[in-house]
Amino acid sequence: MSFLHSPAPWDVRRLPRAEGKNFLVTGGNAGIGYFVAEQMAGTGATVVLACRDTAKAEAARVSIRARVPGARVRHIRLDLADLLSLKACADALALERLDAVVCNAGVLLDEPPRRESGDGNELMFATNHLGHFALISWLAPLLAAAPAGRVVTTGSFTAKSESLDLDDLQSMRDYRPKRTYVRSKLAQMLFGFELDRRLRAAGSTTLSVVTHPGGALDSLTPSRPPVRVRTAGERLRGLPAGLLLQSKEAAAWPAVRAVLDPSVRGGQLWGPRVFGIRGLPTLEPVRGHLADPVLAARLWAASADLTGLDPGANLR
Repeated sequence: MSFLHSPAPWDVRRLPRAEGKNFLVTGGNAGIGYFVAEQMAGTGATVVLACRDTAKAEAARVSIRARVPGARVRHIRLDLADLLSLKACADALALERLDAVVCNAGVLLDEPPRRESGDGNELMFATNHLGHFALISWLAPLLAAAPAGRVVTTGSFTAKSESLDLDDLQSMRDYRPKRTYVRSKLAQMLFGFELDRRLRAAGSTTLSVVTHPGGALDSLTPSRPPVRVRTAGERLRGLPAGLLLQSKEAAAWPAVRAVLDPSVRGGQLWGPRVFGIRGLPTLEPVRGHLADPVLAARLWAASADLTGLDPGANLR
C-alpha cells in the first residue's frame, strides 16, 4: 500500500491539546528525542523521559519546564541494553495507561572493535532493536489500557537502502560500525510494521507507526541549555548544510505527528517532505525490504528467541 499525500493540514507549531494523556519517550534527554519530548509537553500531556543517564534526564526536564510553563515532565531510568532491567522500568512508570511510546533511543558507535551488551548481544543491535522489542512486551498492557495507544518507532532513511542478514544479526561475520547501525535501524522499522500487522490481527486498538527524522545536524539545532548550547561558530559552519539538512528540532516533527495526529493509521511511514531528508512531516510509501512480511516475521521470531519475550503474547 502506498501513502503519498498527507490526509489533512498539519501545523507543527500549533499541536492539538492532549491533556490527560501519558507519553513515554526513550532517549528523551538529548538530540531528536529531547525535541520530541519538548514539543509534546506543550500539548498539556504528561511526558516521561526514559533515559540511561538520570543526570542528563534531569537536565532535559529542567530545560523543558523552562520553555514550557507548567509542563508535566518526569523521568525514569532506562537501559535498553540491559534486558533484565526493562520490566522494572515499565513498573517505574506507575501509570494505569500509556497513550503512546516513542521508541527513539539509540546508540551509534563510530569505530571498531565490536562491542557487546551484558546479555552478550552486539551493542547497537541490542540497544536500538532488541531493547525496544522487549520493552514493548512489558508496555503492551499499559498501551492496551489506553483508548487508542500508539507505538511510534523511529527508524532511519538510510535503512531503506540496506538489507538485513538474518544469519548474522549480531554482526559476527560482518562488523562495520555504520552498516551495523543502519541494520539495527532497519530491524527497528521491520519490527514496527510487523507489530502493526499483529496488532490488527489481534483486533487491538493500539497502533504501530514507523517514522524517520531525515537528516539532522547539531549545528542547525537551536540551543537548549543546560542540555546543549550551540556556539556561534557552529551556527555559521552549519548554514550551508541548511540547504539540504535540518535541525533536530525539525527532525522531531514526524514522530510528534505520529503520536498526536488523529488521522494517522497503523502501518504507516512518516518522514520529512523534501526528498525524505528535510521539511514538514508527510506520509511515505512502504516498499522494498520494509514491506516484506516474511522477512519481518522471521526477524520477530529471532528477536523473541534472543530476548525470551514476545510482545505478541500481550496484544489485545
